[in-house]
Parts: sequence; structure tokens; C-alpha cells
Amino acid sequence: MAIIKEFKEFISKGNVVDLAVGVIIGAAFGKIITSLVDDILMPPLGFLIGGVDFSEKKIVLIAADAINKVEEVAIRYGNFINAVFQFLIVAVCIFAVIKTINALKRKEEAEPASTPAPSPEQALLAEIRDLLKQKTK
Repeated sequence: MAIIKEFKEFISKGNVVDLAVGVIIGAAFGKIITSLVDDILMPPLGFLIGGVDFSEKKIVLIAADAINKVEEVAIRYGNFINAVFQFLIVAVCIFAVIKTINALKRKEEAEPASTPAPSPEQALLAEIRDLLKQKTK
């Protein structure tokens, strides 16, 4: 029973829930980036380079042979190029988010903190001080 209680405390902590939400959103974001790279960015880039489809690029080490039931063995460097583009896009997006958050934090820090109103005791002491200054003059 102690393990179950300990597990409930662990799960109910905010950091674990935040991490879980981050992982779920990250997975969905990864799919969006994959589609962005594969379906939107790479086709025009391949066209500009001369009609190259990067996902099809590979170096065949062993050709497929249907008669002998040998599957193709190839180095698919085009998929690697797509993955590098995906990484760079994610890195730029994360950089932009962190830069924005840091700018907002700096803006908050730059705003001067308003001085809190004096407590009734402080106001009374200040009044007594001022009266004593007037009497000594």
C-alpha cells in the first residue's frame, strides 16, 4: 500500500503532468514537422535542384532479387537529409519560443516594482517622526 501511495504522490506532482503534456504535444508537433518537411519544403527544394526527390535517394548495396527472395539493402541518405531538415526546423521553432519567453521575462524584470503602501504602524511612526522633527526646530 505504501508503494501505491508513493506512486499517487509522484503522479500528482505538477512536474510529471507538465512533462506528460509536453511529450504528447511534442509527438503531435513532430508529425506536423515531418509533414512540413516531406510534403511542403522538400518537393520545391528538389525541383529547384533539378527534380530530385530526396526520399527516393539511396545507395543500393544489394539489389532486390524476387526469385531468390533477397530484399534490397540500401543506404537511404535521402531520408537522412529529410530528418536533418526536420531537426533544423524544430530547433528554429524551439529557439524562437525560448527567445520570446526570455524577452517577456526581461520585460517583466525591467518594469520597476511599485513600492507597497506603508502599513498603518509605519504610517503612524512616520507621523510621530515628523511631529518630533517639527518640535525640535
